[in-house]
Amino acid sequence: MAELFESRRYLIPFRAILLPQVFTDVLVIGGGVAGLRAALEAAGEADVIVLAKAGFDRSNTALAQGGIAAAVGDDDSVESHIEDTITAGAGLCEPDAVRSIIAEGPERIAELAELGMPFDRAGDGGLALGREAAHRTHRVLHAHGDATGRALADTLLAACRGHERIRLFDHCFALDLLTEDVDGGRCAGAITHHPKYGLQVIWARKTILASGGLGQIFRETTNPPVATGDGLAMAWRAGALVADVELVQFHPTTLYVAGSGRALISEAVRGEGAFLVDQDGRRFMVDQHELAELAPRDVVARAIHRLLAADPNAGVFLDARQIGRERFRQRFPGIFALLEQFGIDPGSDLIPIRPAAHYAIGGVLVDLEGRTSLPGLLACGEIACTGLHGANRLASNSLLEGLVMGRRAGRAALAALDRAPPAPLRIVSDIRPSRRSALDVHDVISSVKSVLWRHAGIERDGERLAEVCEMFDFWARYTLDKIFDDRLGWEVQNVLWTGRLLVRAALWRAESRGVHFRVDDPEPVDAFLVHALWRRPAGAPRTAPAGTLVETAAAAADAVRR
Repeated sequence: MAELFESRRYLIPFRAILLPQVFTDVLVIGGGVAGLRAALEAAGEADVIVLAKAGFDRSNTALAQGGIAAAVGDDDSVESHIEDTITAGAGLCEPDAVRSIIAEGPERIAELAELGMPFDRAGDGGLALGREAAHRTHRVLHAHGDATGRALADTLLAACRGHERIRLFDHCFALDLLTEDVDGGRCAGAITHHPKYGLQVIWARKTILASGGLGQIFRETTNPPVATGDGLAMAWRAGALVADVELVQFHPTTLYVAGSGRALISEAVRGEGAFLVDQDGRRFMVDQHELAELAPRDVVARAIHRLLAADPNAGVFLDARQIGRERFRQRFPGIFALLEQFGIDPGSDLIPIRPAAHYAIGGVLVDLEGRTSLPGLLACGEIACTGLHGANRLASNSLLEGLVMGRRAGRAALAALDRAPPAPLRIVSDIRPSRRSALDVHDVISSVKSVLWRHAGIERDGERLAEVCEMFDFWARYTLDKIFDDRLGWEVQNVLWTGRLLVRAALWRAESRGVHFRVDDPEPVDAFLVHALWRRPAGAPRTAPAGTLVETAAAAADAVRR
């Protein structure tokens, strides 16, 4: 039932004034790089609460292996980094966003160093710089070899824990953003659930959404279990504009061992000289792209996908033997330890790999200060769409964007703080119990992930996407009409909202561009050199021509404040 996707405003019934009340100046939803950096900025002049859905060690940031891209090398330049980013973005990058964010990179790196970030060093004491796909030079900073994300999260988290104006709430699930009226209006905070304290309302003068990605809507993913697209679903239900939600990047190399979960094998391994080979030892990427294994991720992922589709019994492997066992162990200690668990020696064995969903390029539309189309709500990090990544993210630009836009969102929240303290609103969510039969939520989530992987994954087809929309309507009829009282039920509902948004947008974009490949429309089409903007209730999307998204976002943010 499509109307359930459009009409349901909140996940649960409640009367806001009857729930326990918490008050703060700024509420940050998400504990990754963007959320923590936003909290540090806002805490300079305001009280801040940061929510993490699980522990603060379970974000995509904490799991990031590759590093942070920034033009800090002697043989590099901001202009070169900008050019590589725009080339990878397949025509949909926003030049103003690219220039603005990348130019700030060296300053944010210097700031991290002052906070104690343990960047790896070269023999001369300077910063060690790696190279990843589609970068023409070595510009990726890393820490502890392949544990850059962990080091970054620990550095920012330590700074937050030591700040007297920041409170950290872990294992706190944000169900919905609270707005003044059903169809939008000022965001006033969020309704949350904690296993120990139950439901609570957190009223905030400004709310920053930094909830990360949606990789867990796919069967194969590098993302942690928390990445179920909650932020996108919340923002959609609240009436925020979202953009480019069909654009999801698939990482070419995750460890593929039958019966085990997927684990990322960093692109930096290929940057150090590893090759991709088929079961016959053939380097198939040499014939696919001039950069071979270091081609843009969408090119590499599709090449692997097609090889496996042609022969389901085929194998694809990462050959890192030329790096050498000891060099591999020193440069990638985390990956080495992971491989060791499965009896794989990268010095002598091929590493079995498959592609997996990795990064959401689209998200909540924001301007270059992190402001959304809803007053009182800002967004940053993977949940936000700035136009930096275009249609295909350049490797290791995500942590950079999180640092830059997290800082800006925190600064913008401070600049727009109301003088009056947050006050409770008489918000009532009146949802009647459903009389329909119930579907098992475990079956639903398993089916959704499988269908999205097959039909909305690396390669897509218009006819299949239309069928998937019908499937979502069926699942909605027996799942979105229900009232759940646990995290799994809420996550399944969020996955349905997020997945249907993605499928509908992928069906609309009848072309192939960057990470979005339609087998029935395999070439880019000039008419689709635009960003698609969606808002509840959804008809046809609004569009913003490439190069105008920054202005469109700023205009949307300004309009709601007049």
